[in-house]
Amino acid sequence: MEKPLIAVPIGDPAGVGPEIVAKSIADKGTFDIARCVVVGDKKIMENAIQIVKAPLTIHTITDPSEGKWDYGTINLIDLDNIDMTQFKIGQVSGMCGKAAYAYIEKSVELAMKRKVAAVATTPINKEALKAGNIPFIGHTEIFGALTKTKDPLTMFEVRNMRVFFLTRHVSLAEACKLVTKERIIDYVKRCLEVLKKLGITDGTMAIAGLNPHSGEHGLFGNEEVTQVTPAVEELQKQGYNVAGPIGADSVFHQALIGKYNSVLSLYHDQGHIATKTLDFERTISITGGMPILRTSVDHGTAMDIAGQGIVSEVSMIEAIRLAAKYAPNYK
Repeated sequence: MEKPLIAVPIGDPAGVGPEIVAKSIADKGTFDIARCVVVGDKKIMENAIQIVKAPLTIHTITDPSEGKWDYGTINLIDLDNIDMTQFKIGQVSGMCGKAAYAYIEKSVELAMKRKVAAVATTPINKEALKAGNIPFIGHTEIFGALTKTKDPLTMFEVRNMRVFFLTRHVSLAEACKLVTKERIIDYVKRCLEVLKKLGITDGTMAIAGLNPHSGEHGLFGNEEVTQVTPAVEELQKQGYNVAGPIGADSVFHQALIGKYNSVLSLYHDQGHIATKTLDFERTISITGGMPILRTSVDHGTAMDIAGQGIVSEVSMIEAIRLAAKYAPNYK
């Protein structure tokens, strides 16, 4: 079977994105599973190749159909949007913020036209986006706007564990208020649709408890009694394969060993701690509910080490691997 085409935007040029792209393309394992179309700036990628001392050559293309799929070749769509006289590695700038957005925009265009099967993204910088007058705070919002998707879902995958998030970037106090029967029902249905698009139709989704021991029937917190359990019961009545609430101190382990195909985490850190403690570098973010498949590293631009060639490429390789894994089934 032909290896899937994966678009890889290089992220913020001043961060570690270009370096992890170069290291990942140089990895034989990446070459064996995917054909990567890198979207970025040729000058930046030439610099990154020198920094990481990778045995790579750049083949500039305007369309994936022009690619040369030999090991050691970077097939690059060069947007040529960085002025090297103004560029400083490791420094936040509006120029780099605008460039990073342009790389994503081009990658999404390729995916929407079905010229690539998925997009695997590298880190972008919120401050640089703001300095470049880009009206989005991150990847999820950008992808939602470019694909006209309302409220895209985030799923983390690491080893055998998949985690969705009922709430993300809000305070813990606000997150508790958002744990409602209606919201849980809506999210579970949409999360199950994401799993279906990825080709995962067997198994049960678990709903994590909010309070310690899921509140012990209201002894310390009643959200499980008033919101979570009624939501689960309604979903089961409608024929959805869900279980819960299940104490957050055990549900993630149970998912890891295969008892559940996924977990709905009720707030940001609940799921982040579980996945990243298990394996920080291999925790990969998948944006669901969109007409295209997107995977991503779950680390930042690391401006403090950019340009030193010491950044680990493990997360980027894993993001490409998952994109290649799910692309053939993604509908």
